[in-house]
This record gives sequence, structure tokens and C-alpha cells, in this order.
Amino acid sequence: MTTAVDEHQTQAEVEAAPALPDLTAHDRCDRCGAQAYVRVILFSLNDLLFCGHHYSHHEAALDEHVLRIKDQRSALDSLTPEV
Repeated sequence: MTTAVDEHQTQAEVEAAPALPDLTAHDRCDRCGAQAYVRVILFSLNDLLFCGHHYSHHEAALDEHVLRIKDQRSALDSLTPEV
């Protein structure tokens, strides 16, 4: 999990925060409605859910606004059939 720190919060406070719950099949991307694999908690404490595609597309723009990220895109690797 990636964490970021603003001027009001120390790295230790971010790391001590409770773990974000795992995303489930019921969690949907806020952009397109596909299954969400990434939860982003903003400094405003609002959260955003993204599918892998839309998180990759918006990742750079979100960097300066993110408090915490729960990234479960690695679960997509197990869904890819071996050829």
C-alpha cells in the first residue's frame, strides 16, 4: 500500500491508521462502473474507487492529493489465463 503525508500528518500517523478494507466485487469504479481494484483516500478524507485502467490513467494527477491507497490490481494477474 502506498502512503503519502501532508504537512499536518506524520508518516507514523499514516502508518498507524487502521488498514483499509479489501475491495469486493460489489465495489465499482467511480468513473465507469467496472469492478474497482483501487481505493484512494484523499487528504479531504473523501475516497475514490477505480478500476485498474482508470487508476493507471489518473495516477499521476492524483499523487499530490492522496493520503492513502489500497491497490489490489495484483488480483488481476491471477485472473489472466496462462497460454
